[in-house]
Amino acid sequence: MITAFKEHIRQKSLLDENFSYLFACSGGIDSMVLGDLLLKSDIQFEVAHVNFGLRSHESDGDEEFVKKWAEKNQLRLHNHHADAMAVAEEKKISIQMAAREIRYAWFEKLNTERKLSGIILAHQEDDQLETIFLNLLRGTGMEGIQGMADRKGLLIRPLLPFSRGEIENYAKENGISWREDSSNLKTDYKRNKLRLEALPALYEVASDARKNILGSFVRLKDSAKAFNHLFENWKKDQIRVDGDYQFLPFHAIQNTPGAVSLVFHWLKPFGFNSDQAEGIVDACSNPQAGKIFETGAYQASIDREEVILSPKHQNFDPIEINRDDIGLTIEEDRYELIKMDTGSRMDTLRENAMLDFEKLDFPLEIRSWELGDRFIPLGMKNSKKISDFLIDLKVSLAEKSKVKVLISNGKIAWVIGYRIADWAKCDASTRKIYYIKHLS
Repeated sequence: MITAFKEHIRQKSLLDENFSYLFACSGGIDSMVLGDLLLKSDIQFEVAHVNFGLRSHESDGDEEFVKKWAEKNQLRLHNHHADAMAVAEEKKISIQMAAREIRYAWFEKLNTERKLSGIILAHQEDDQLETIFLNLLRGTGMEGIQGMADRKGLLIRPLLPFSRGEIENYAKENGISWREDSSNLKTDYKRNKLRLEALPALYEVASDARKNILGSFVRLKDSAKAFNHLFENWKKDQIRVDGDYQFLPFHAIQNTPGAVSLVFHWLKPFGFNSDQAEGIVDACSNPQAGKIFETGAYQASIDREEVILSPKHQNFDPIEINRDDIGLTIEEDRYELIKMDTGSRMDTLRENAMLDFEKLDFPLEIRSWELGDRFIPLGMKNSKKISDFLIDLKVSLAEKSKVKVLISNGKIAWVIGYRIADWAKCDASTRKIYYIKHLS
């Protein structure tokens, strides 16, 4: 196994004798075998161990075991005590997920502080199979079917080609001792149930299932590389980026083979799932303008001819304008507030407003427009819903969500940046003008 291990890390360029790494060591059989292989391969490393105290004296025993092993091999050891249960309760996640978050965050911090070249993890072939099956059970895309990578960012997994059986044989042949984690024998956790019950039953039904499954995943990885190449070209050609906004035209989806996979790959980093991707493709194929798909922080809006991906706008706190105010800031836009006599040349730019000062009741208010808001646009006699007014102007959904209105005594005086209300206009009887001038 040592020969195969050295050849693997050489072929994949995973580890280099000229650099030093952080080795995450639990004290279990996988960790201890990997530690032995690293030593025999002349890889320089420091050891990191986390004690969550979840198994009382067992956890302390693991810590002591790793400490003695590190001392015996003259390795620098870093120990960390953490309360995974408290983090799980605070974040409302499983203890396993909390422990993983704590572990990886500490490993990355330590790797940076010690100026090391990566974090070595002891995941092996059986862990890979379990991970892939768990991803399938949750519902996954290409990435989930590929499983864990030999190297991804700082994380290095040099044991992935080796099975649990090979690791156990190596440990026995080389007199390697390790700690048994009693929680691994409990079937309370989904991964343990899969390892102890489901997969053995599968192998019993088909003795060559393991080999065939692993072979299939290798081929799928290759297919995934081809898909990723296709996706990157599609994304480059079809998606337009403007600041925080991204725009995908309908024609890039309609009648495009694999459209759902392409859209899911695009939107997954923003928290969208495969069902939403399918819904978006359907909404584009059978145009449903105005439909919105949301995640915690983002939304994908179906406009007239494109899908608009944008961050959800934070709630806008209304702004009050008093009679003597001389300036105003609305998000990133600055305005000058000027009271002027009549006789001045009228400013017809839509980003500015000239209103009859005496028709306004102070304090004025600026807020986001709301469904049901109505006003009589300048030059018209009948009121119009702002939603219809914006549709008539072909304002995109992305821009609609940012529109604000100026309110005077409950009435809309100006749809900011678009049109003033007819009642607030300057006319022959106007004696003083209220000029709101956009600066930047």
